[in-house]
Amino acid sequence: MKIAIIGTGNLGKSIAKGLITTNAITTLYLSKRNTDSIAEFEGYKNVFITSDNGEAVKNSDILILAVQPAHLEHVLQDIAGLITEKHVVISTVTGFLIPKIEEIIGPDQFIIRAMPNTAIAVGKSMTCICSNTLGAKRIKIAQAIFNRLGHSLVIPESQMQAATVICASGIAFWMRLIRASTQAAIQLGFDAKEAQELAMYTSEGAANLLIANGHHPEEEIDRVTTPQGCTIEGLNEMEHKGLSSSLIHGMIASYNKISNIKKEQL
Repeated sequence: MKIAIIGTGNLGKSIAKGLITTNAITTLYLSKRNTDSIAEFEGYKNVFITSDNGEAVKNSDILILAVQPAHLEHVLQDIAGLITEKHVVISTVTGFLIPKIEEIIGPDQFIIRAMPNTAIAVGKSMTCICSNTLGAKRIKIAQAIFNRLGHSLVIPESQMQAATVICASGIAFWMRLIRASTQAAIQLGFDAKEAQELAMYTSEGAANLLIANGHHPEEEIDRVTTPQGCTIEGLNEMEHKGLSSSLIHGMIASYNKISNIKKEQL
């Protein structure tokens, strides 16, 4: 794949590293105004560094846009005349909808939006993907890219805001749960390093059980709980204190906030 990434900040660099590590490229162009910050990529075979977005577009078939939201419109206007029928345009920019992209570069382009999360830096992102009508014909290309960097799911664009809360903000929610487990382990006698290790790898194991077995969480809970046991005692205490309802209400509050921000921008 001949790929160009325009905007090589933290997200763009994480995508680049994942593509290089998994040998997913024929050529890779990385474009950024200040190329000093991406000098670490200069030694890689078939990776080219440039400050010229036009050069990156001309030498690619797949164009990944990873700029700041405030810069995307200007970037699209600058490169619109260089985008051809061969290009697949993938935007990772939050809140910039496909109809707006179509207004700038035209509806007759393969346009895809992808919403990764910060776990893309370690190849474990949950990335949600949507497209315009034409882009649906190339959406498997986007899936192939982001499946190398974690897992992907194709959804309608109308669900992208909800996906932002569940997957992108969700990283912070899960971090808070891991932190709480760490604090409990410290209170129960483990030192801080041991406590975090216990919390991290237990949460990883729980997720992997669901991924590997395809079970509902309650099925795995039933495997752990016993009548009058310590696990059900702890679970019931957590539910009495509102664990599940707090998580649900927190996610809905985040969704309402992002929806209000979007309305203010209209």
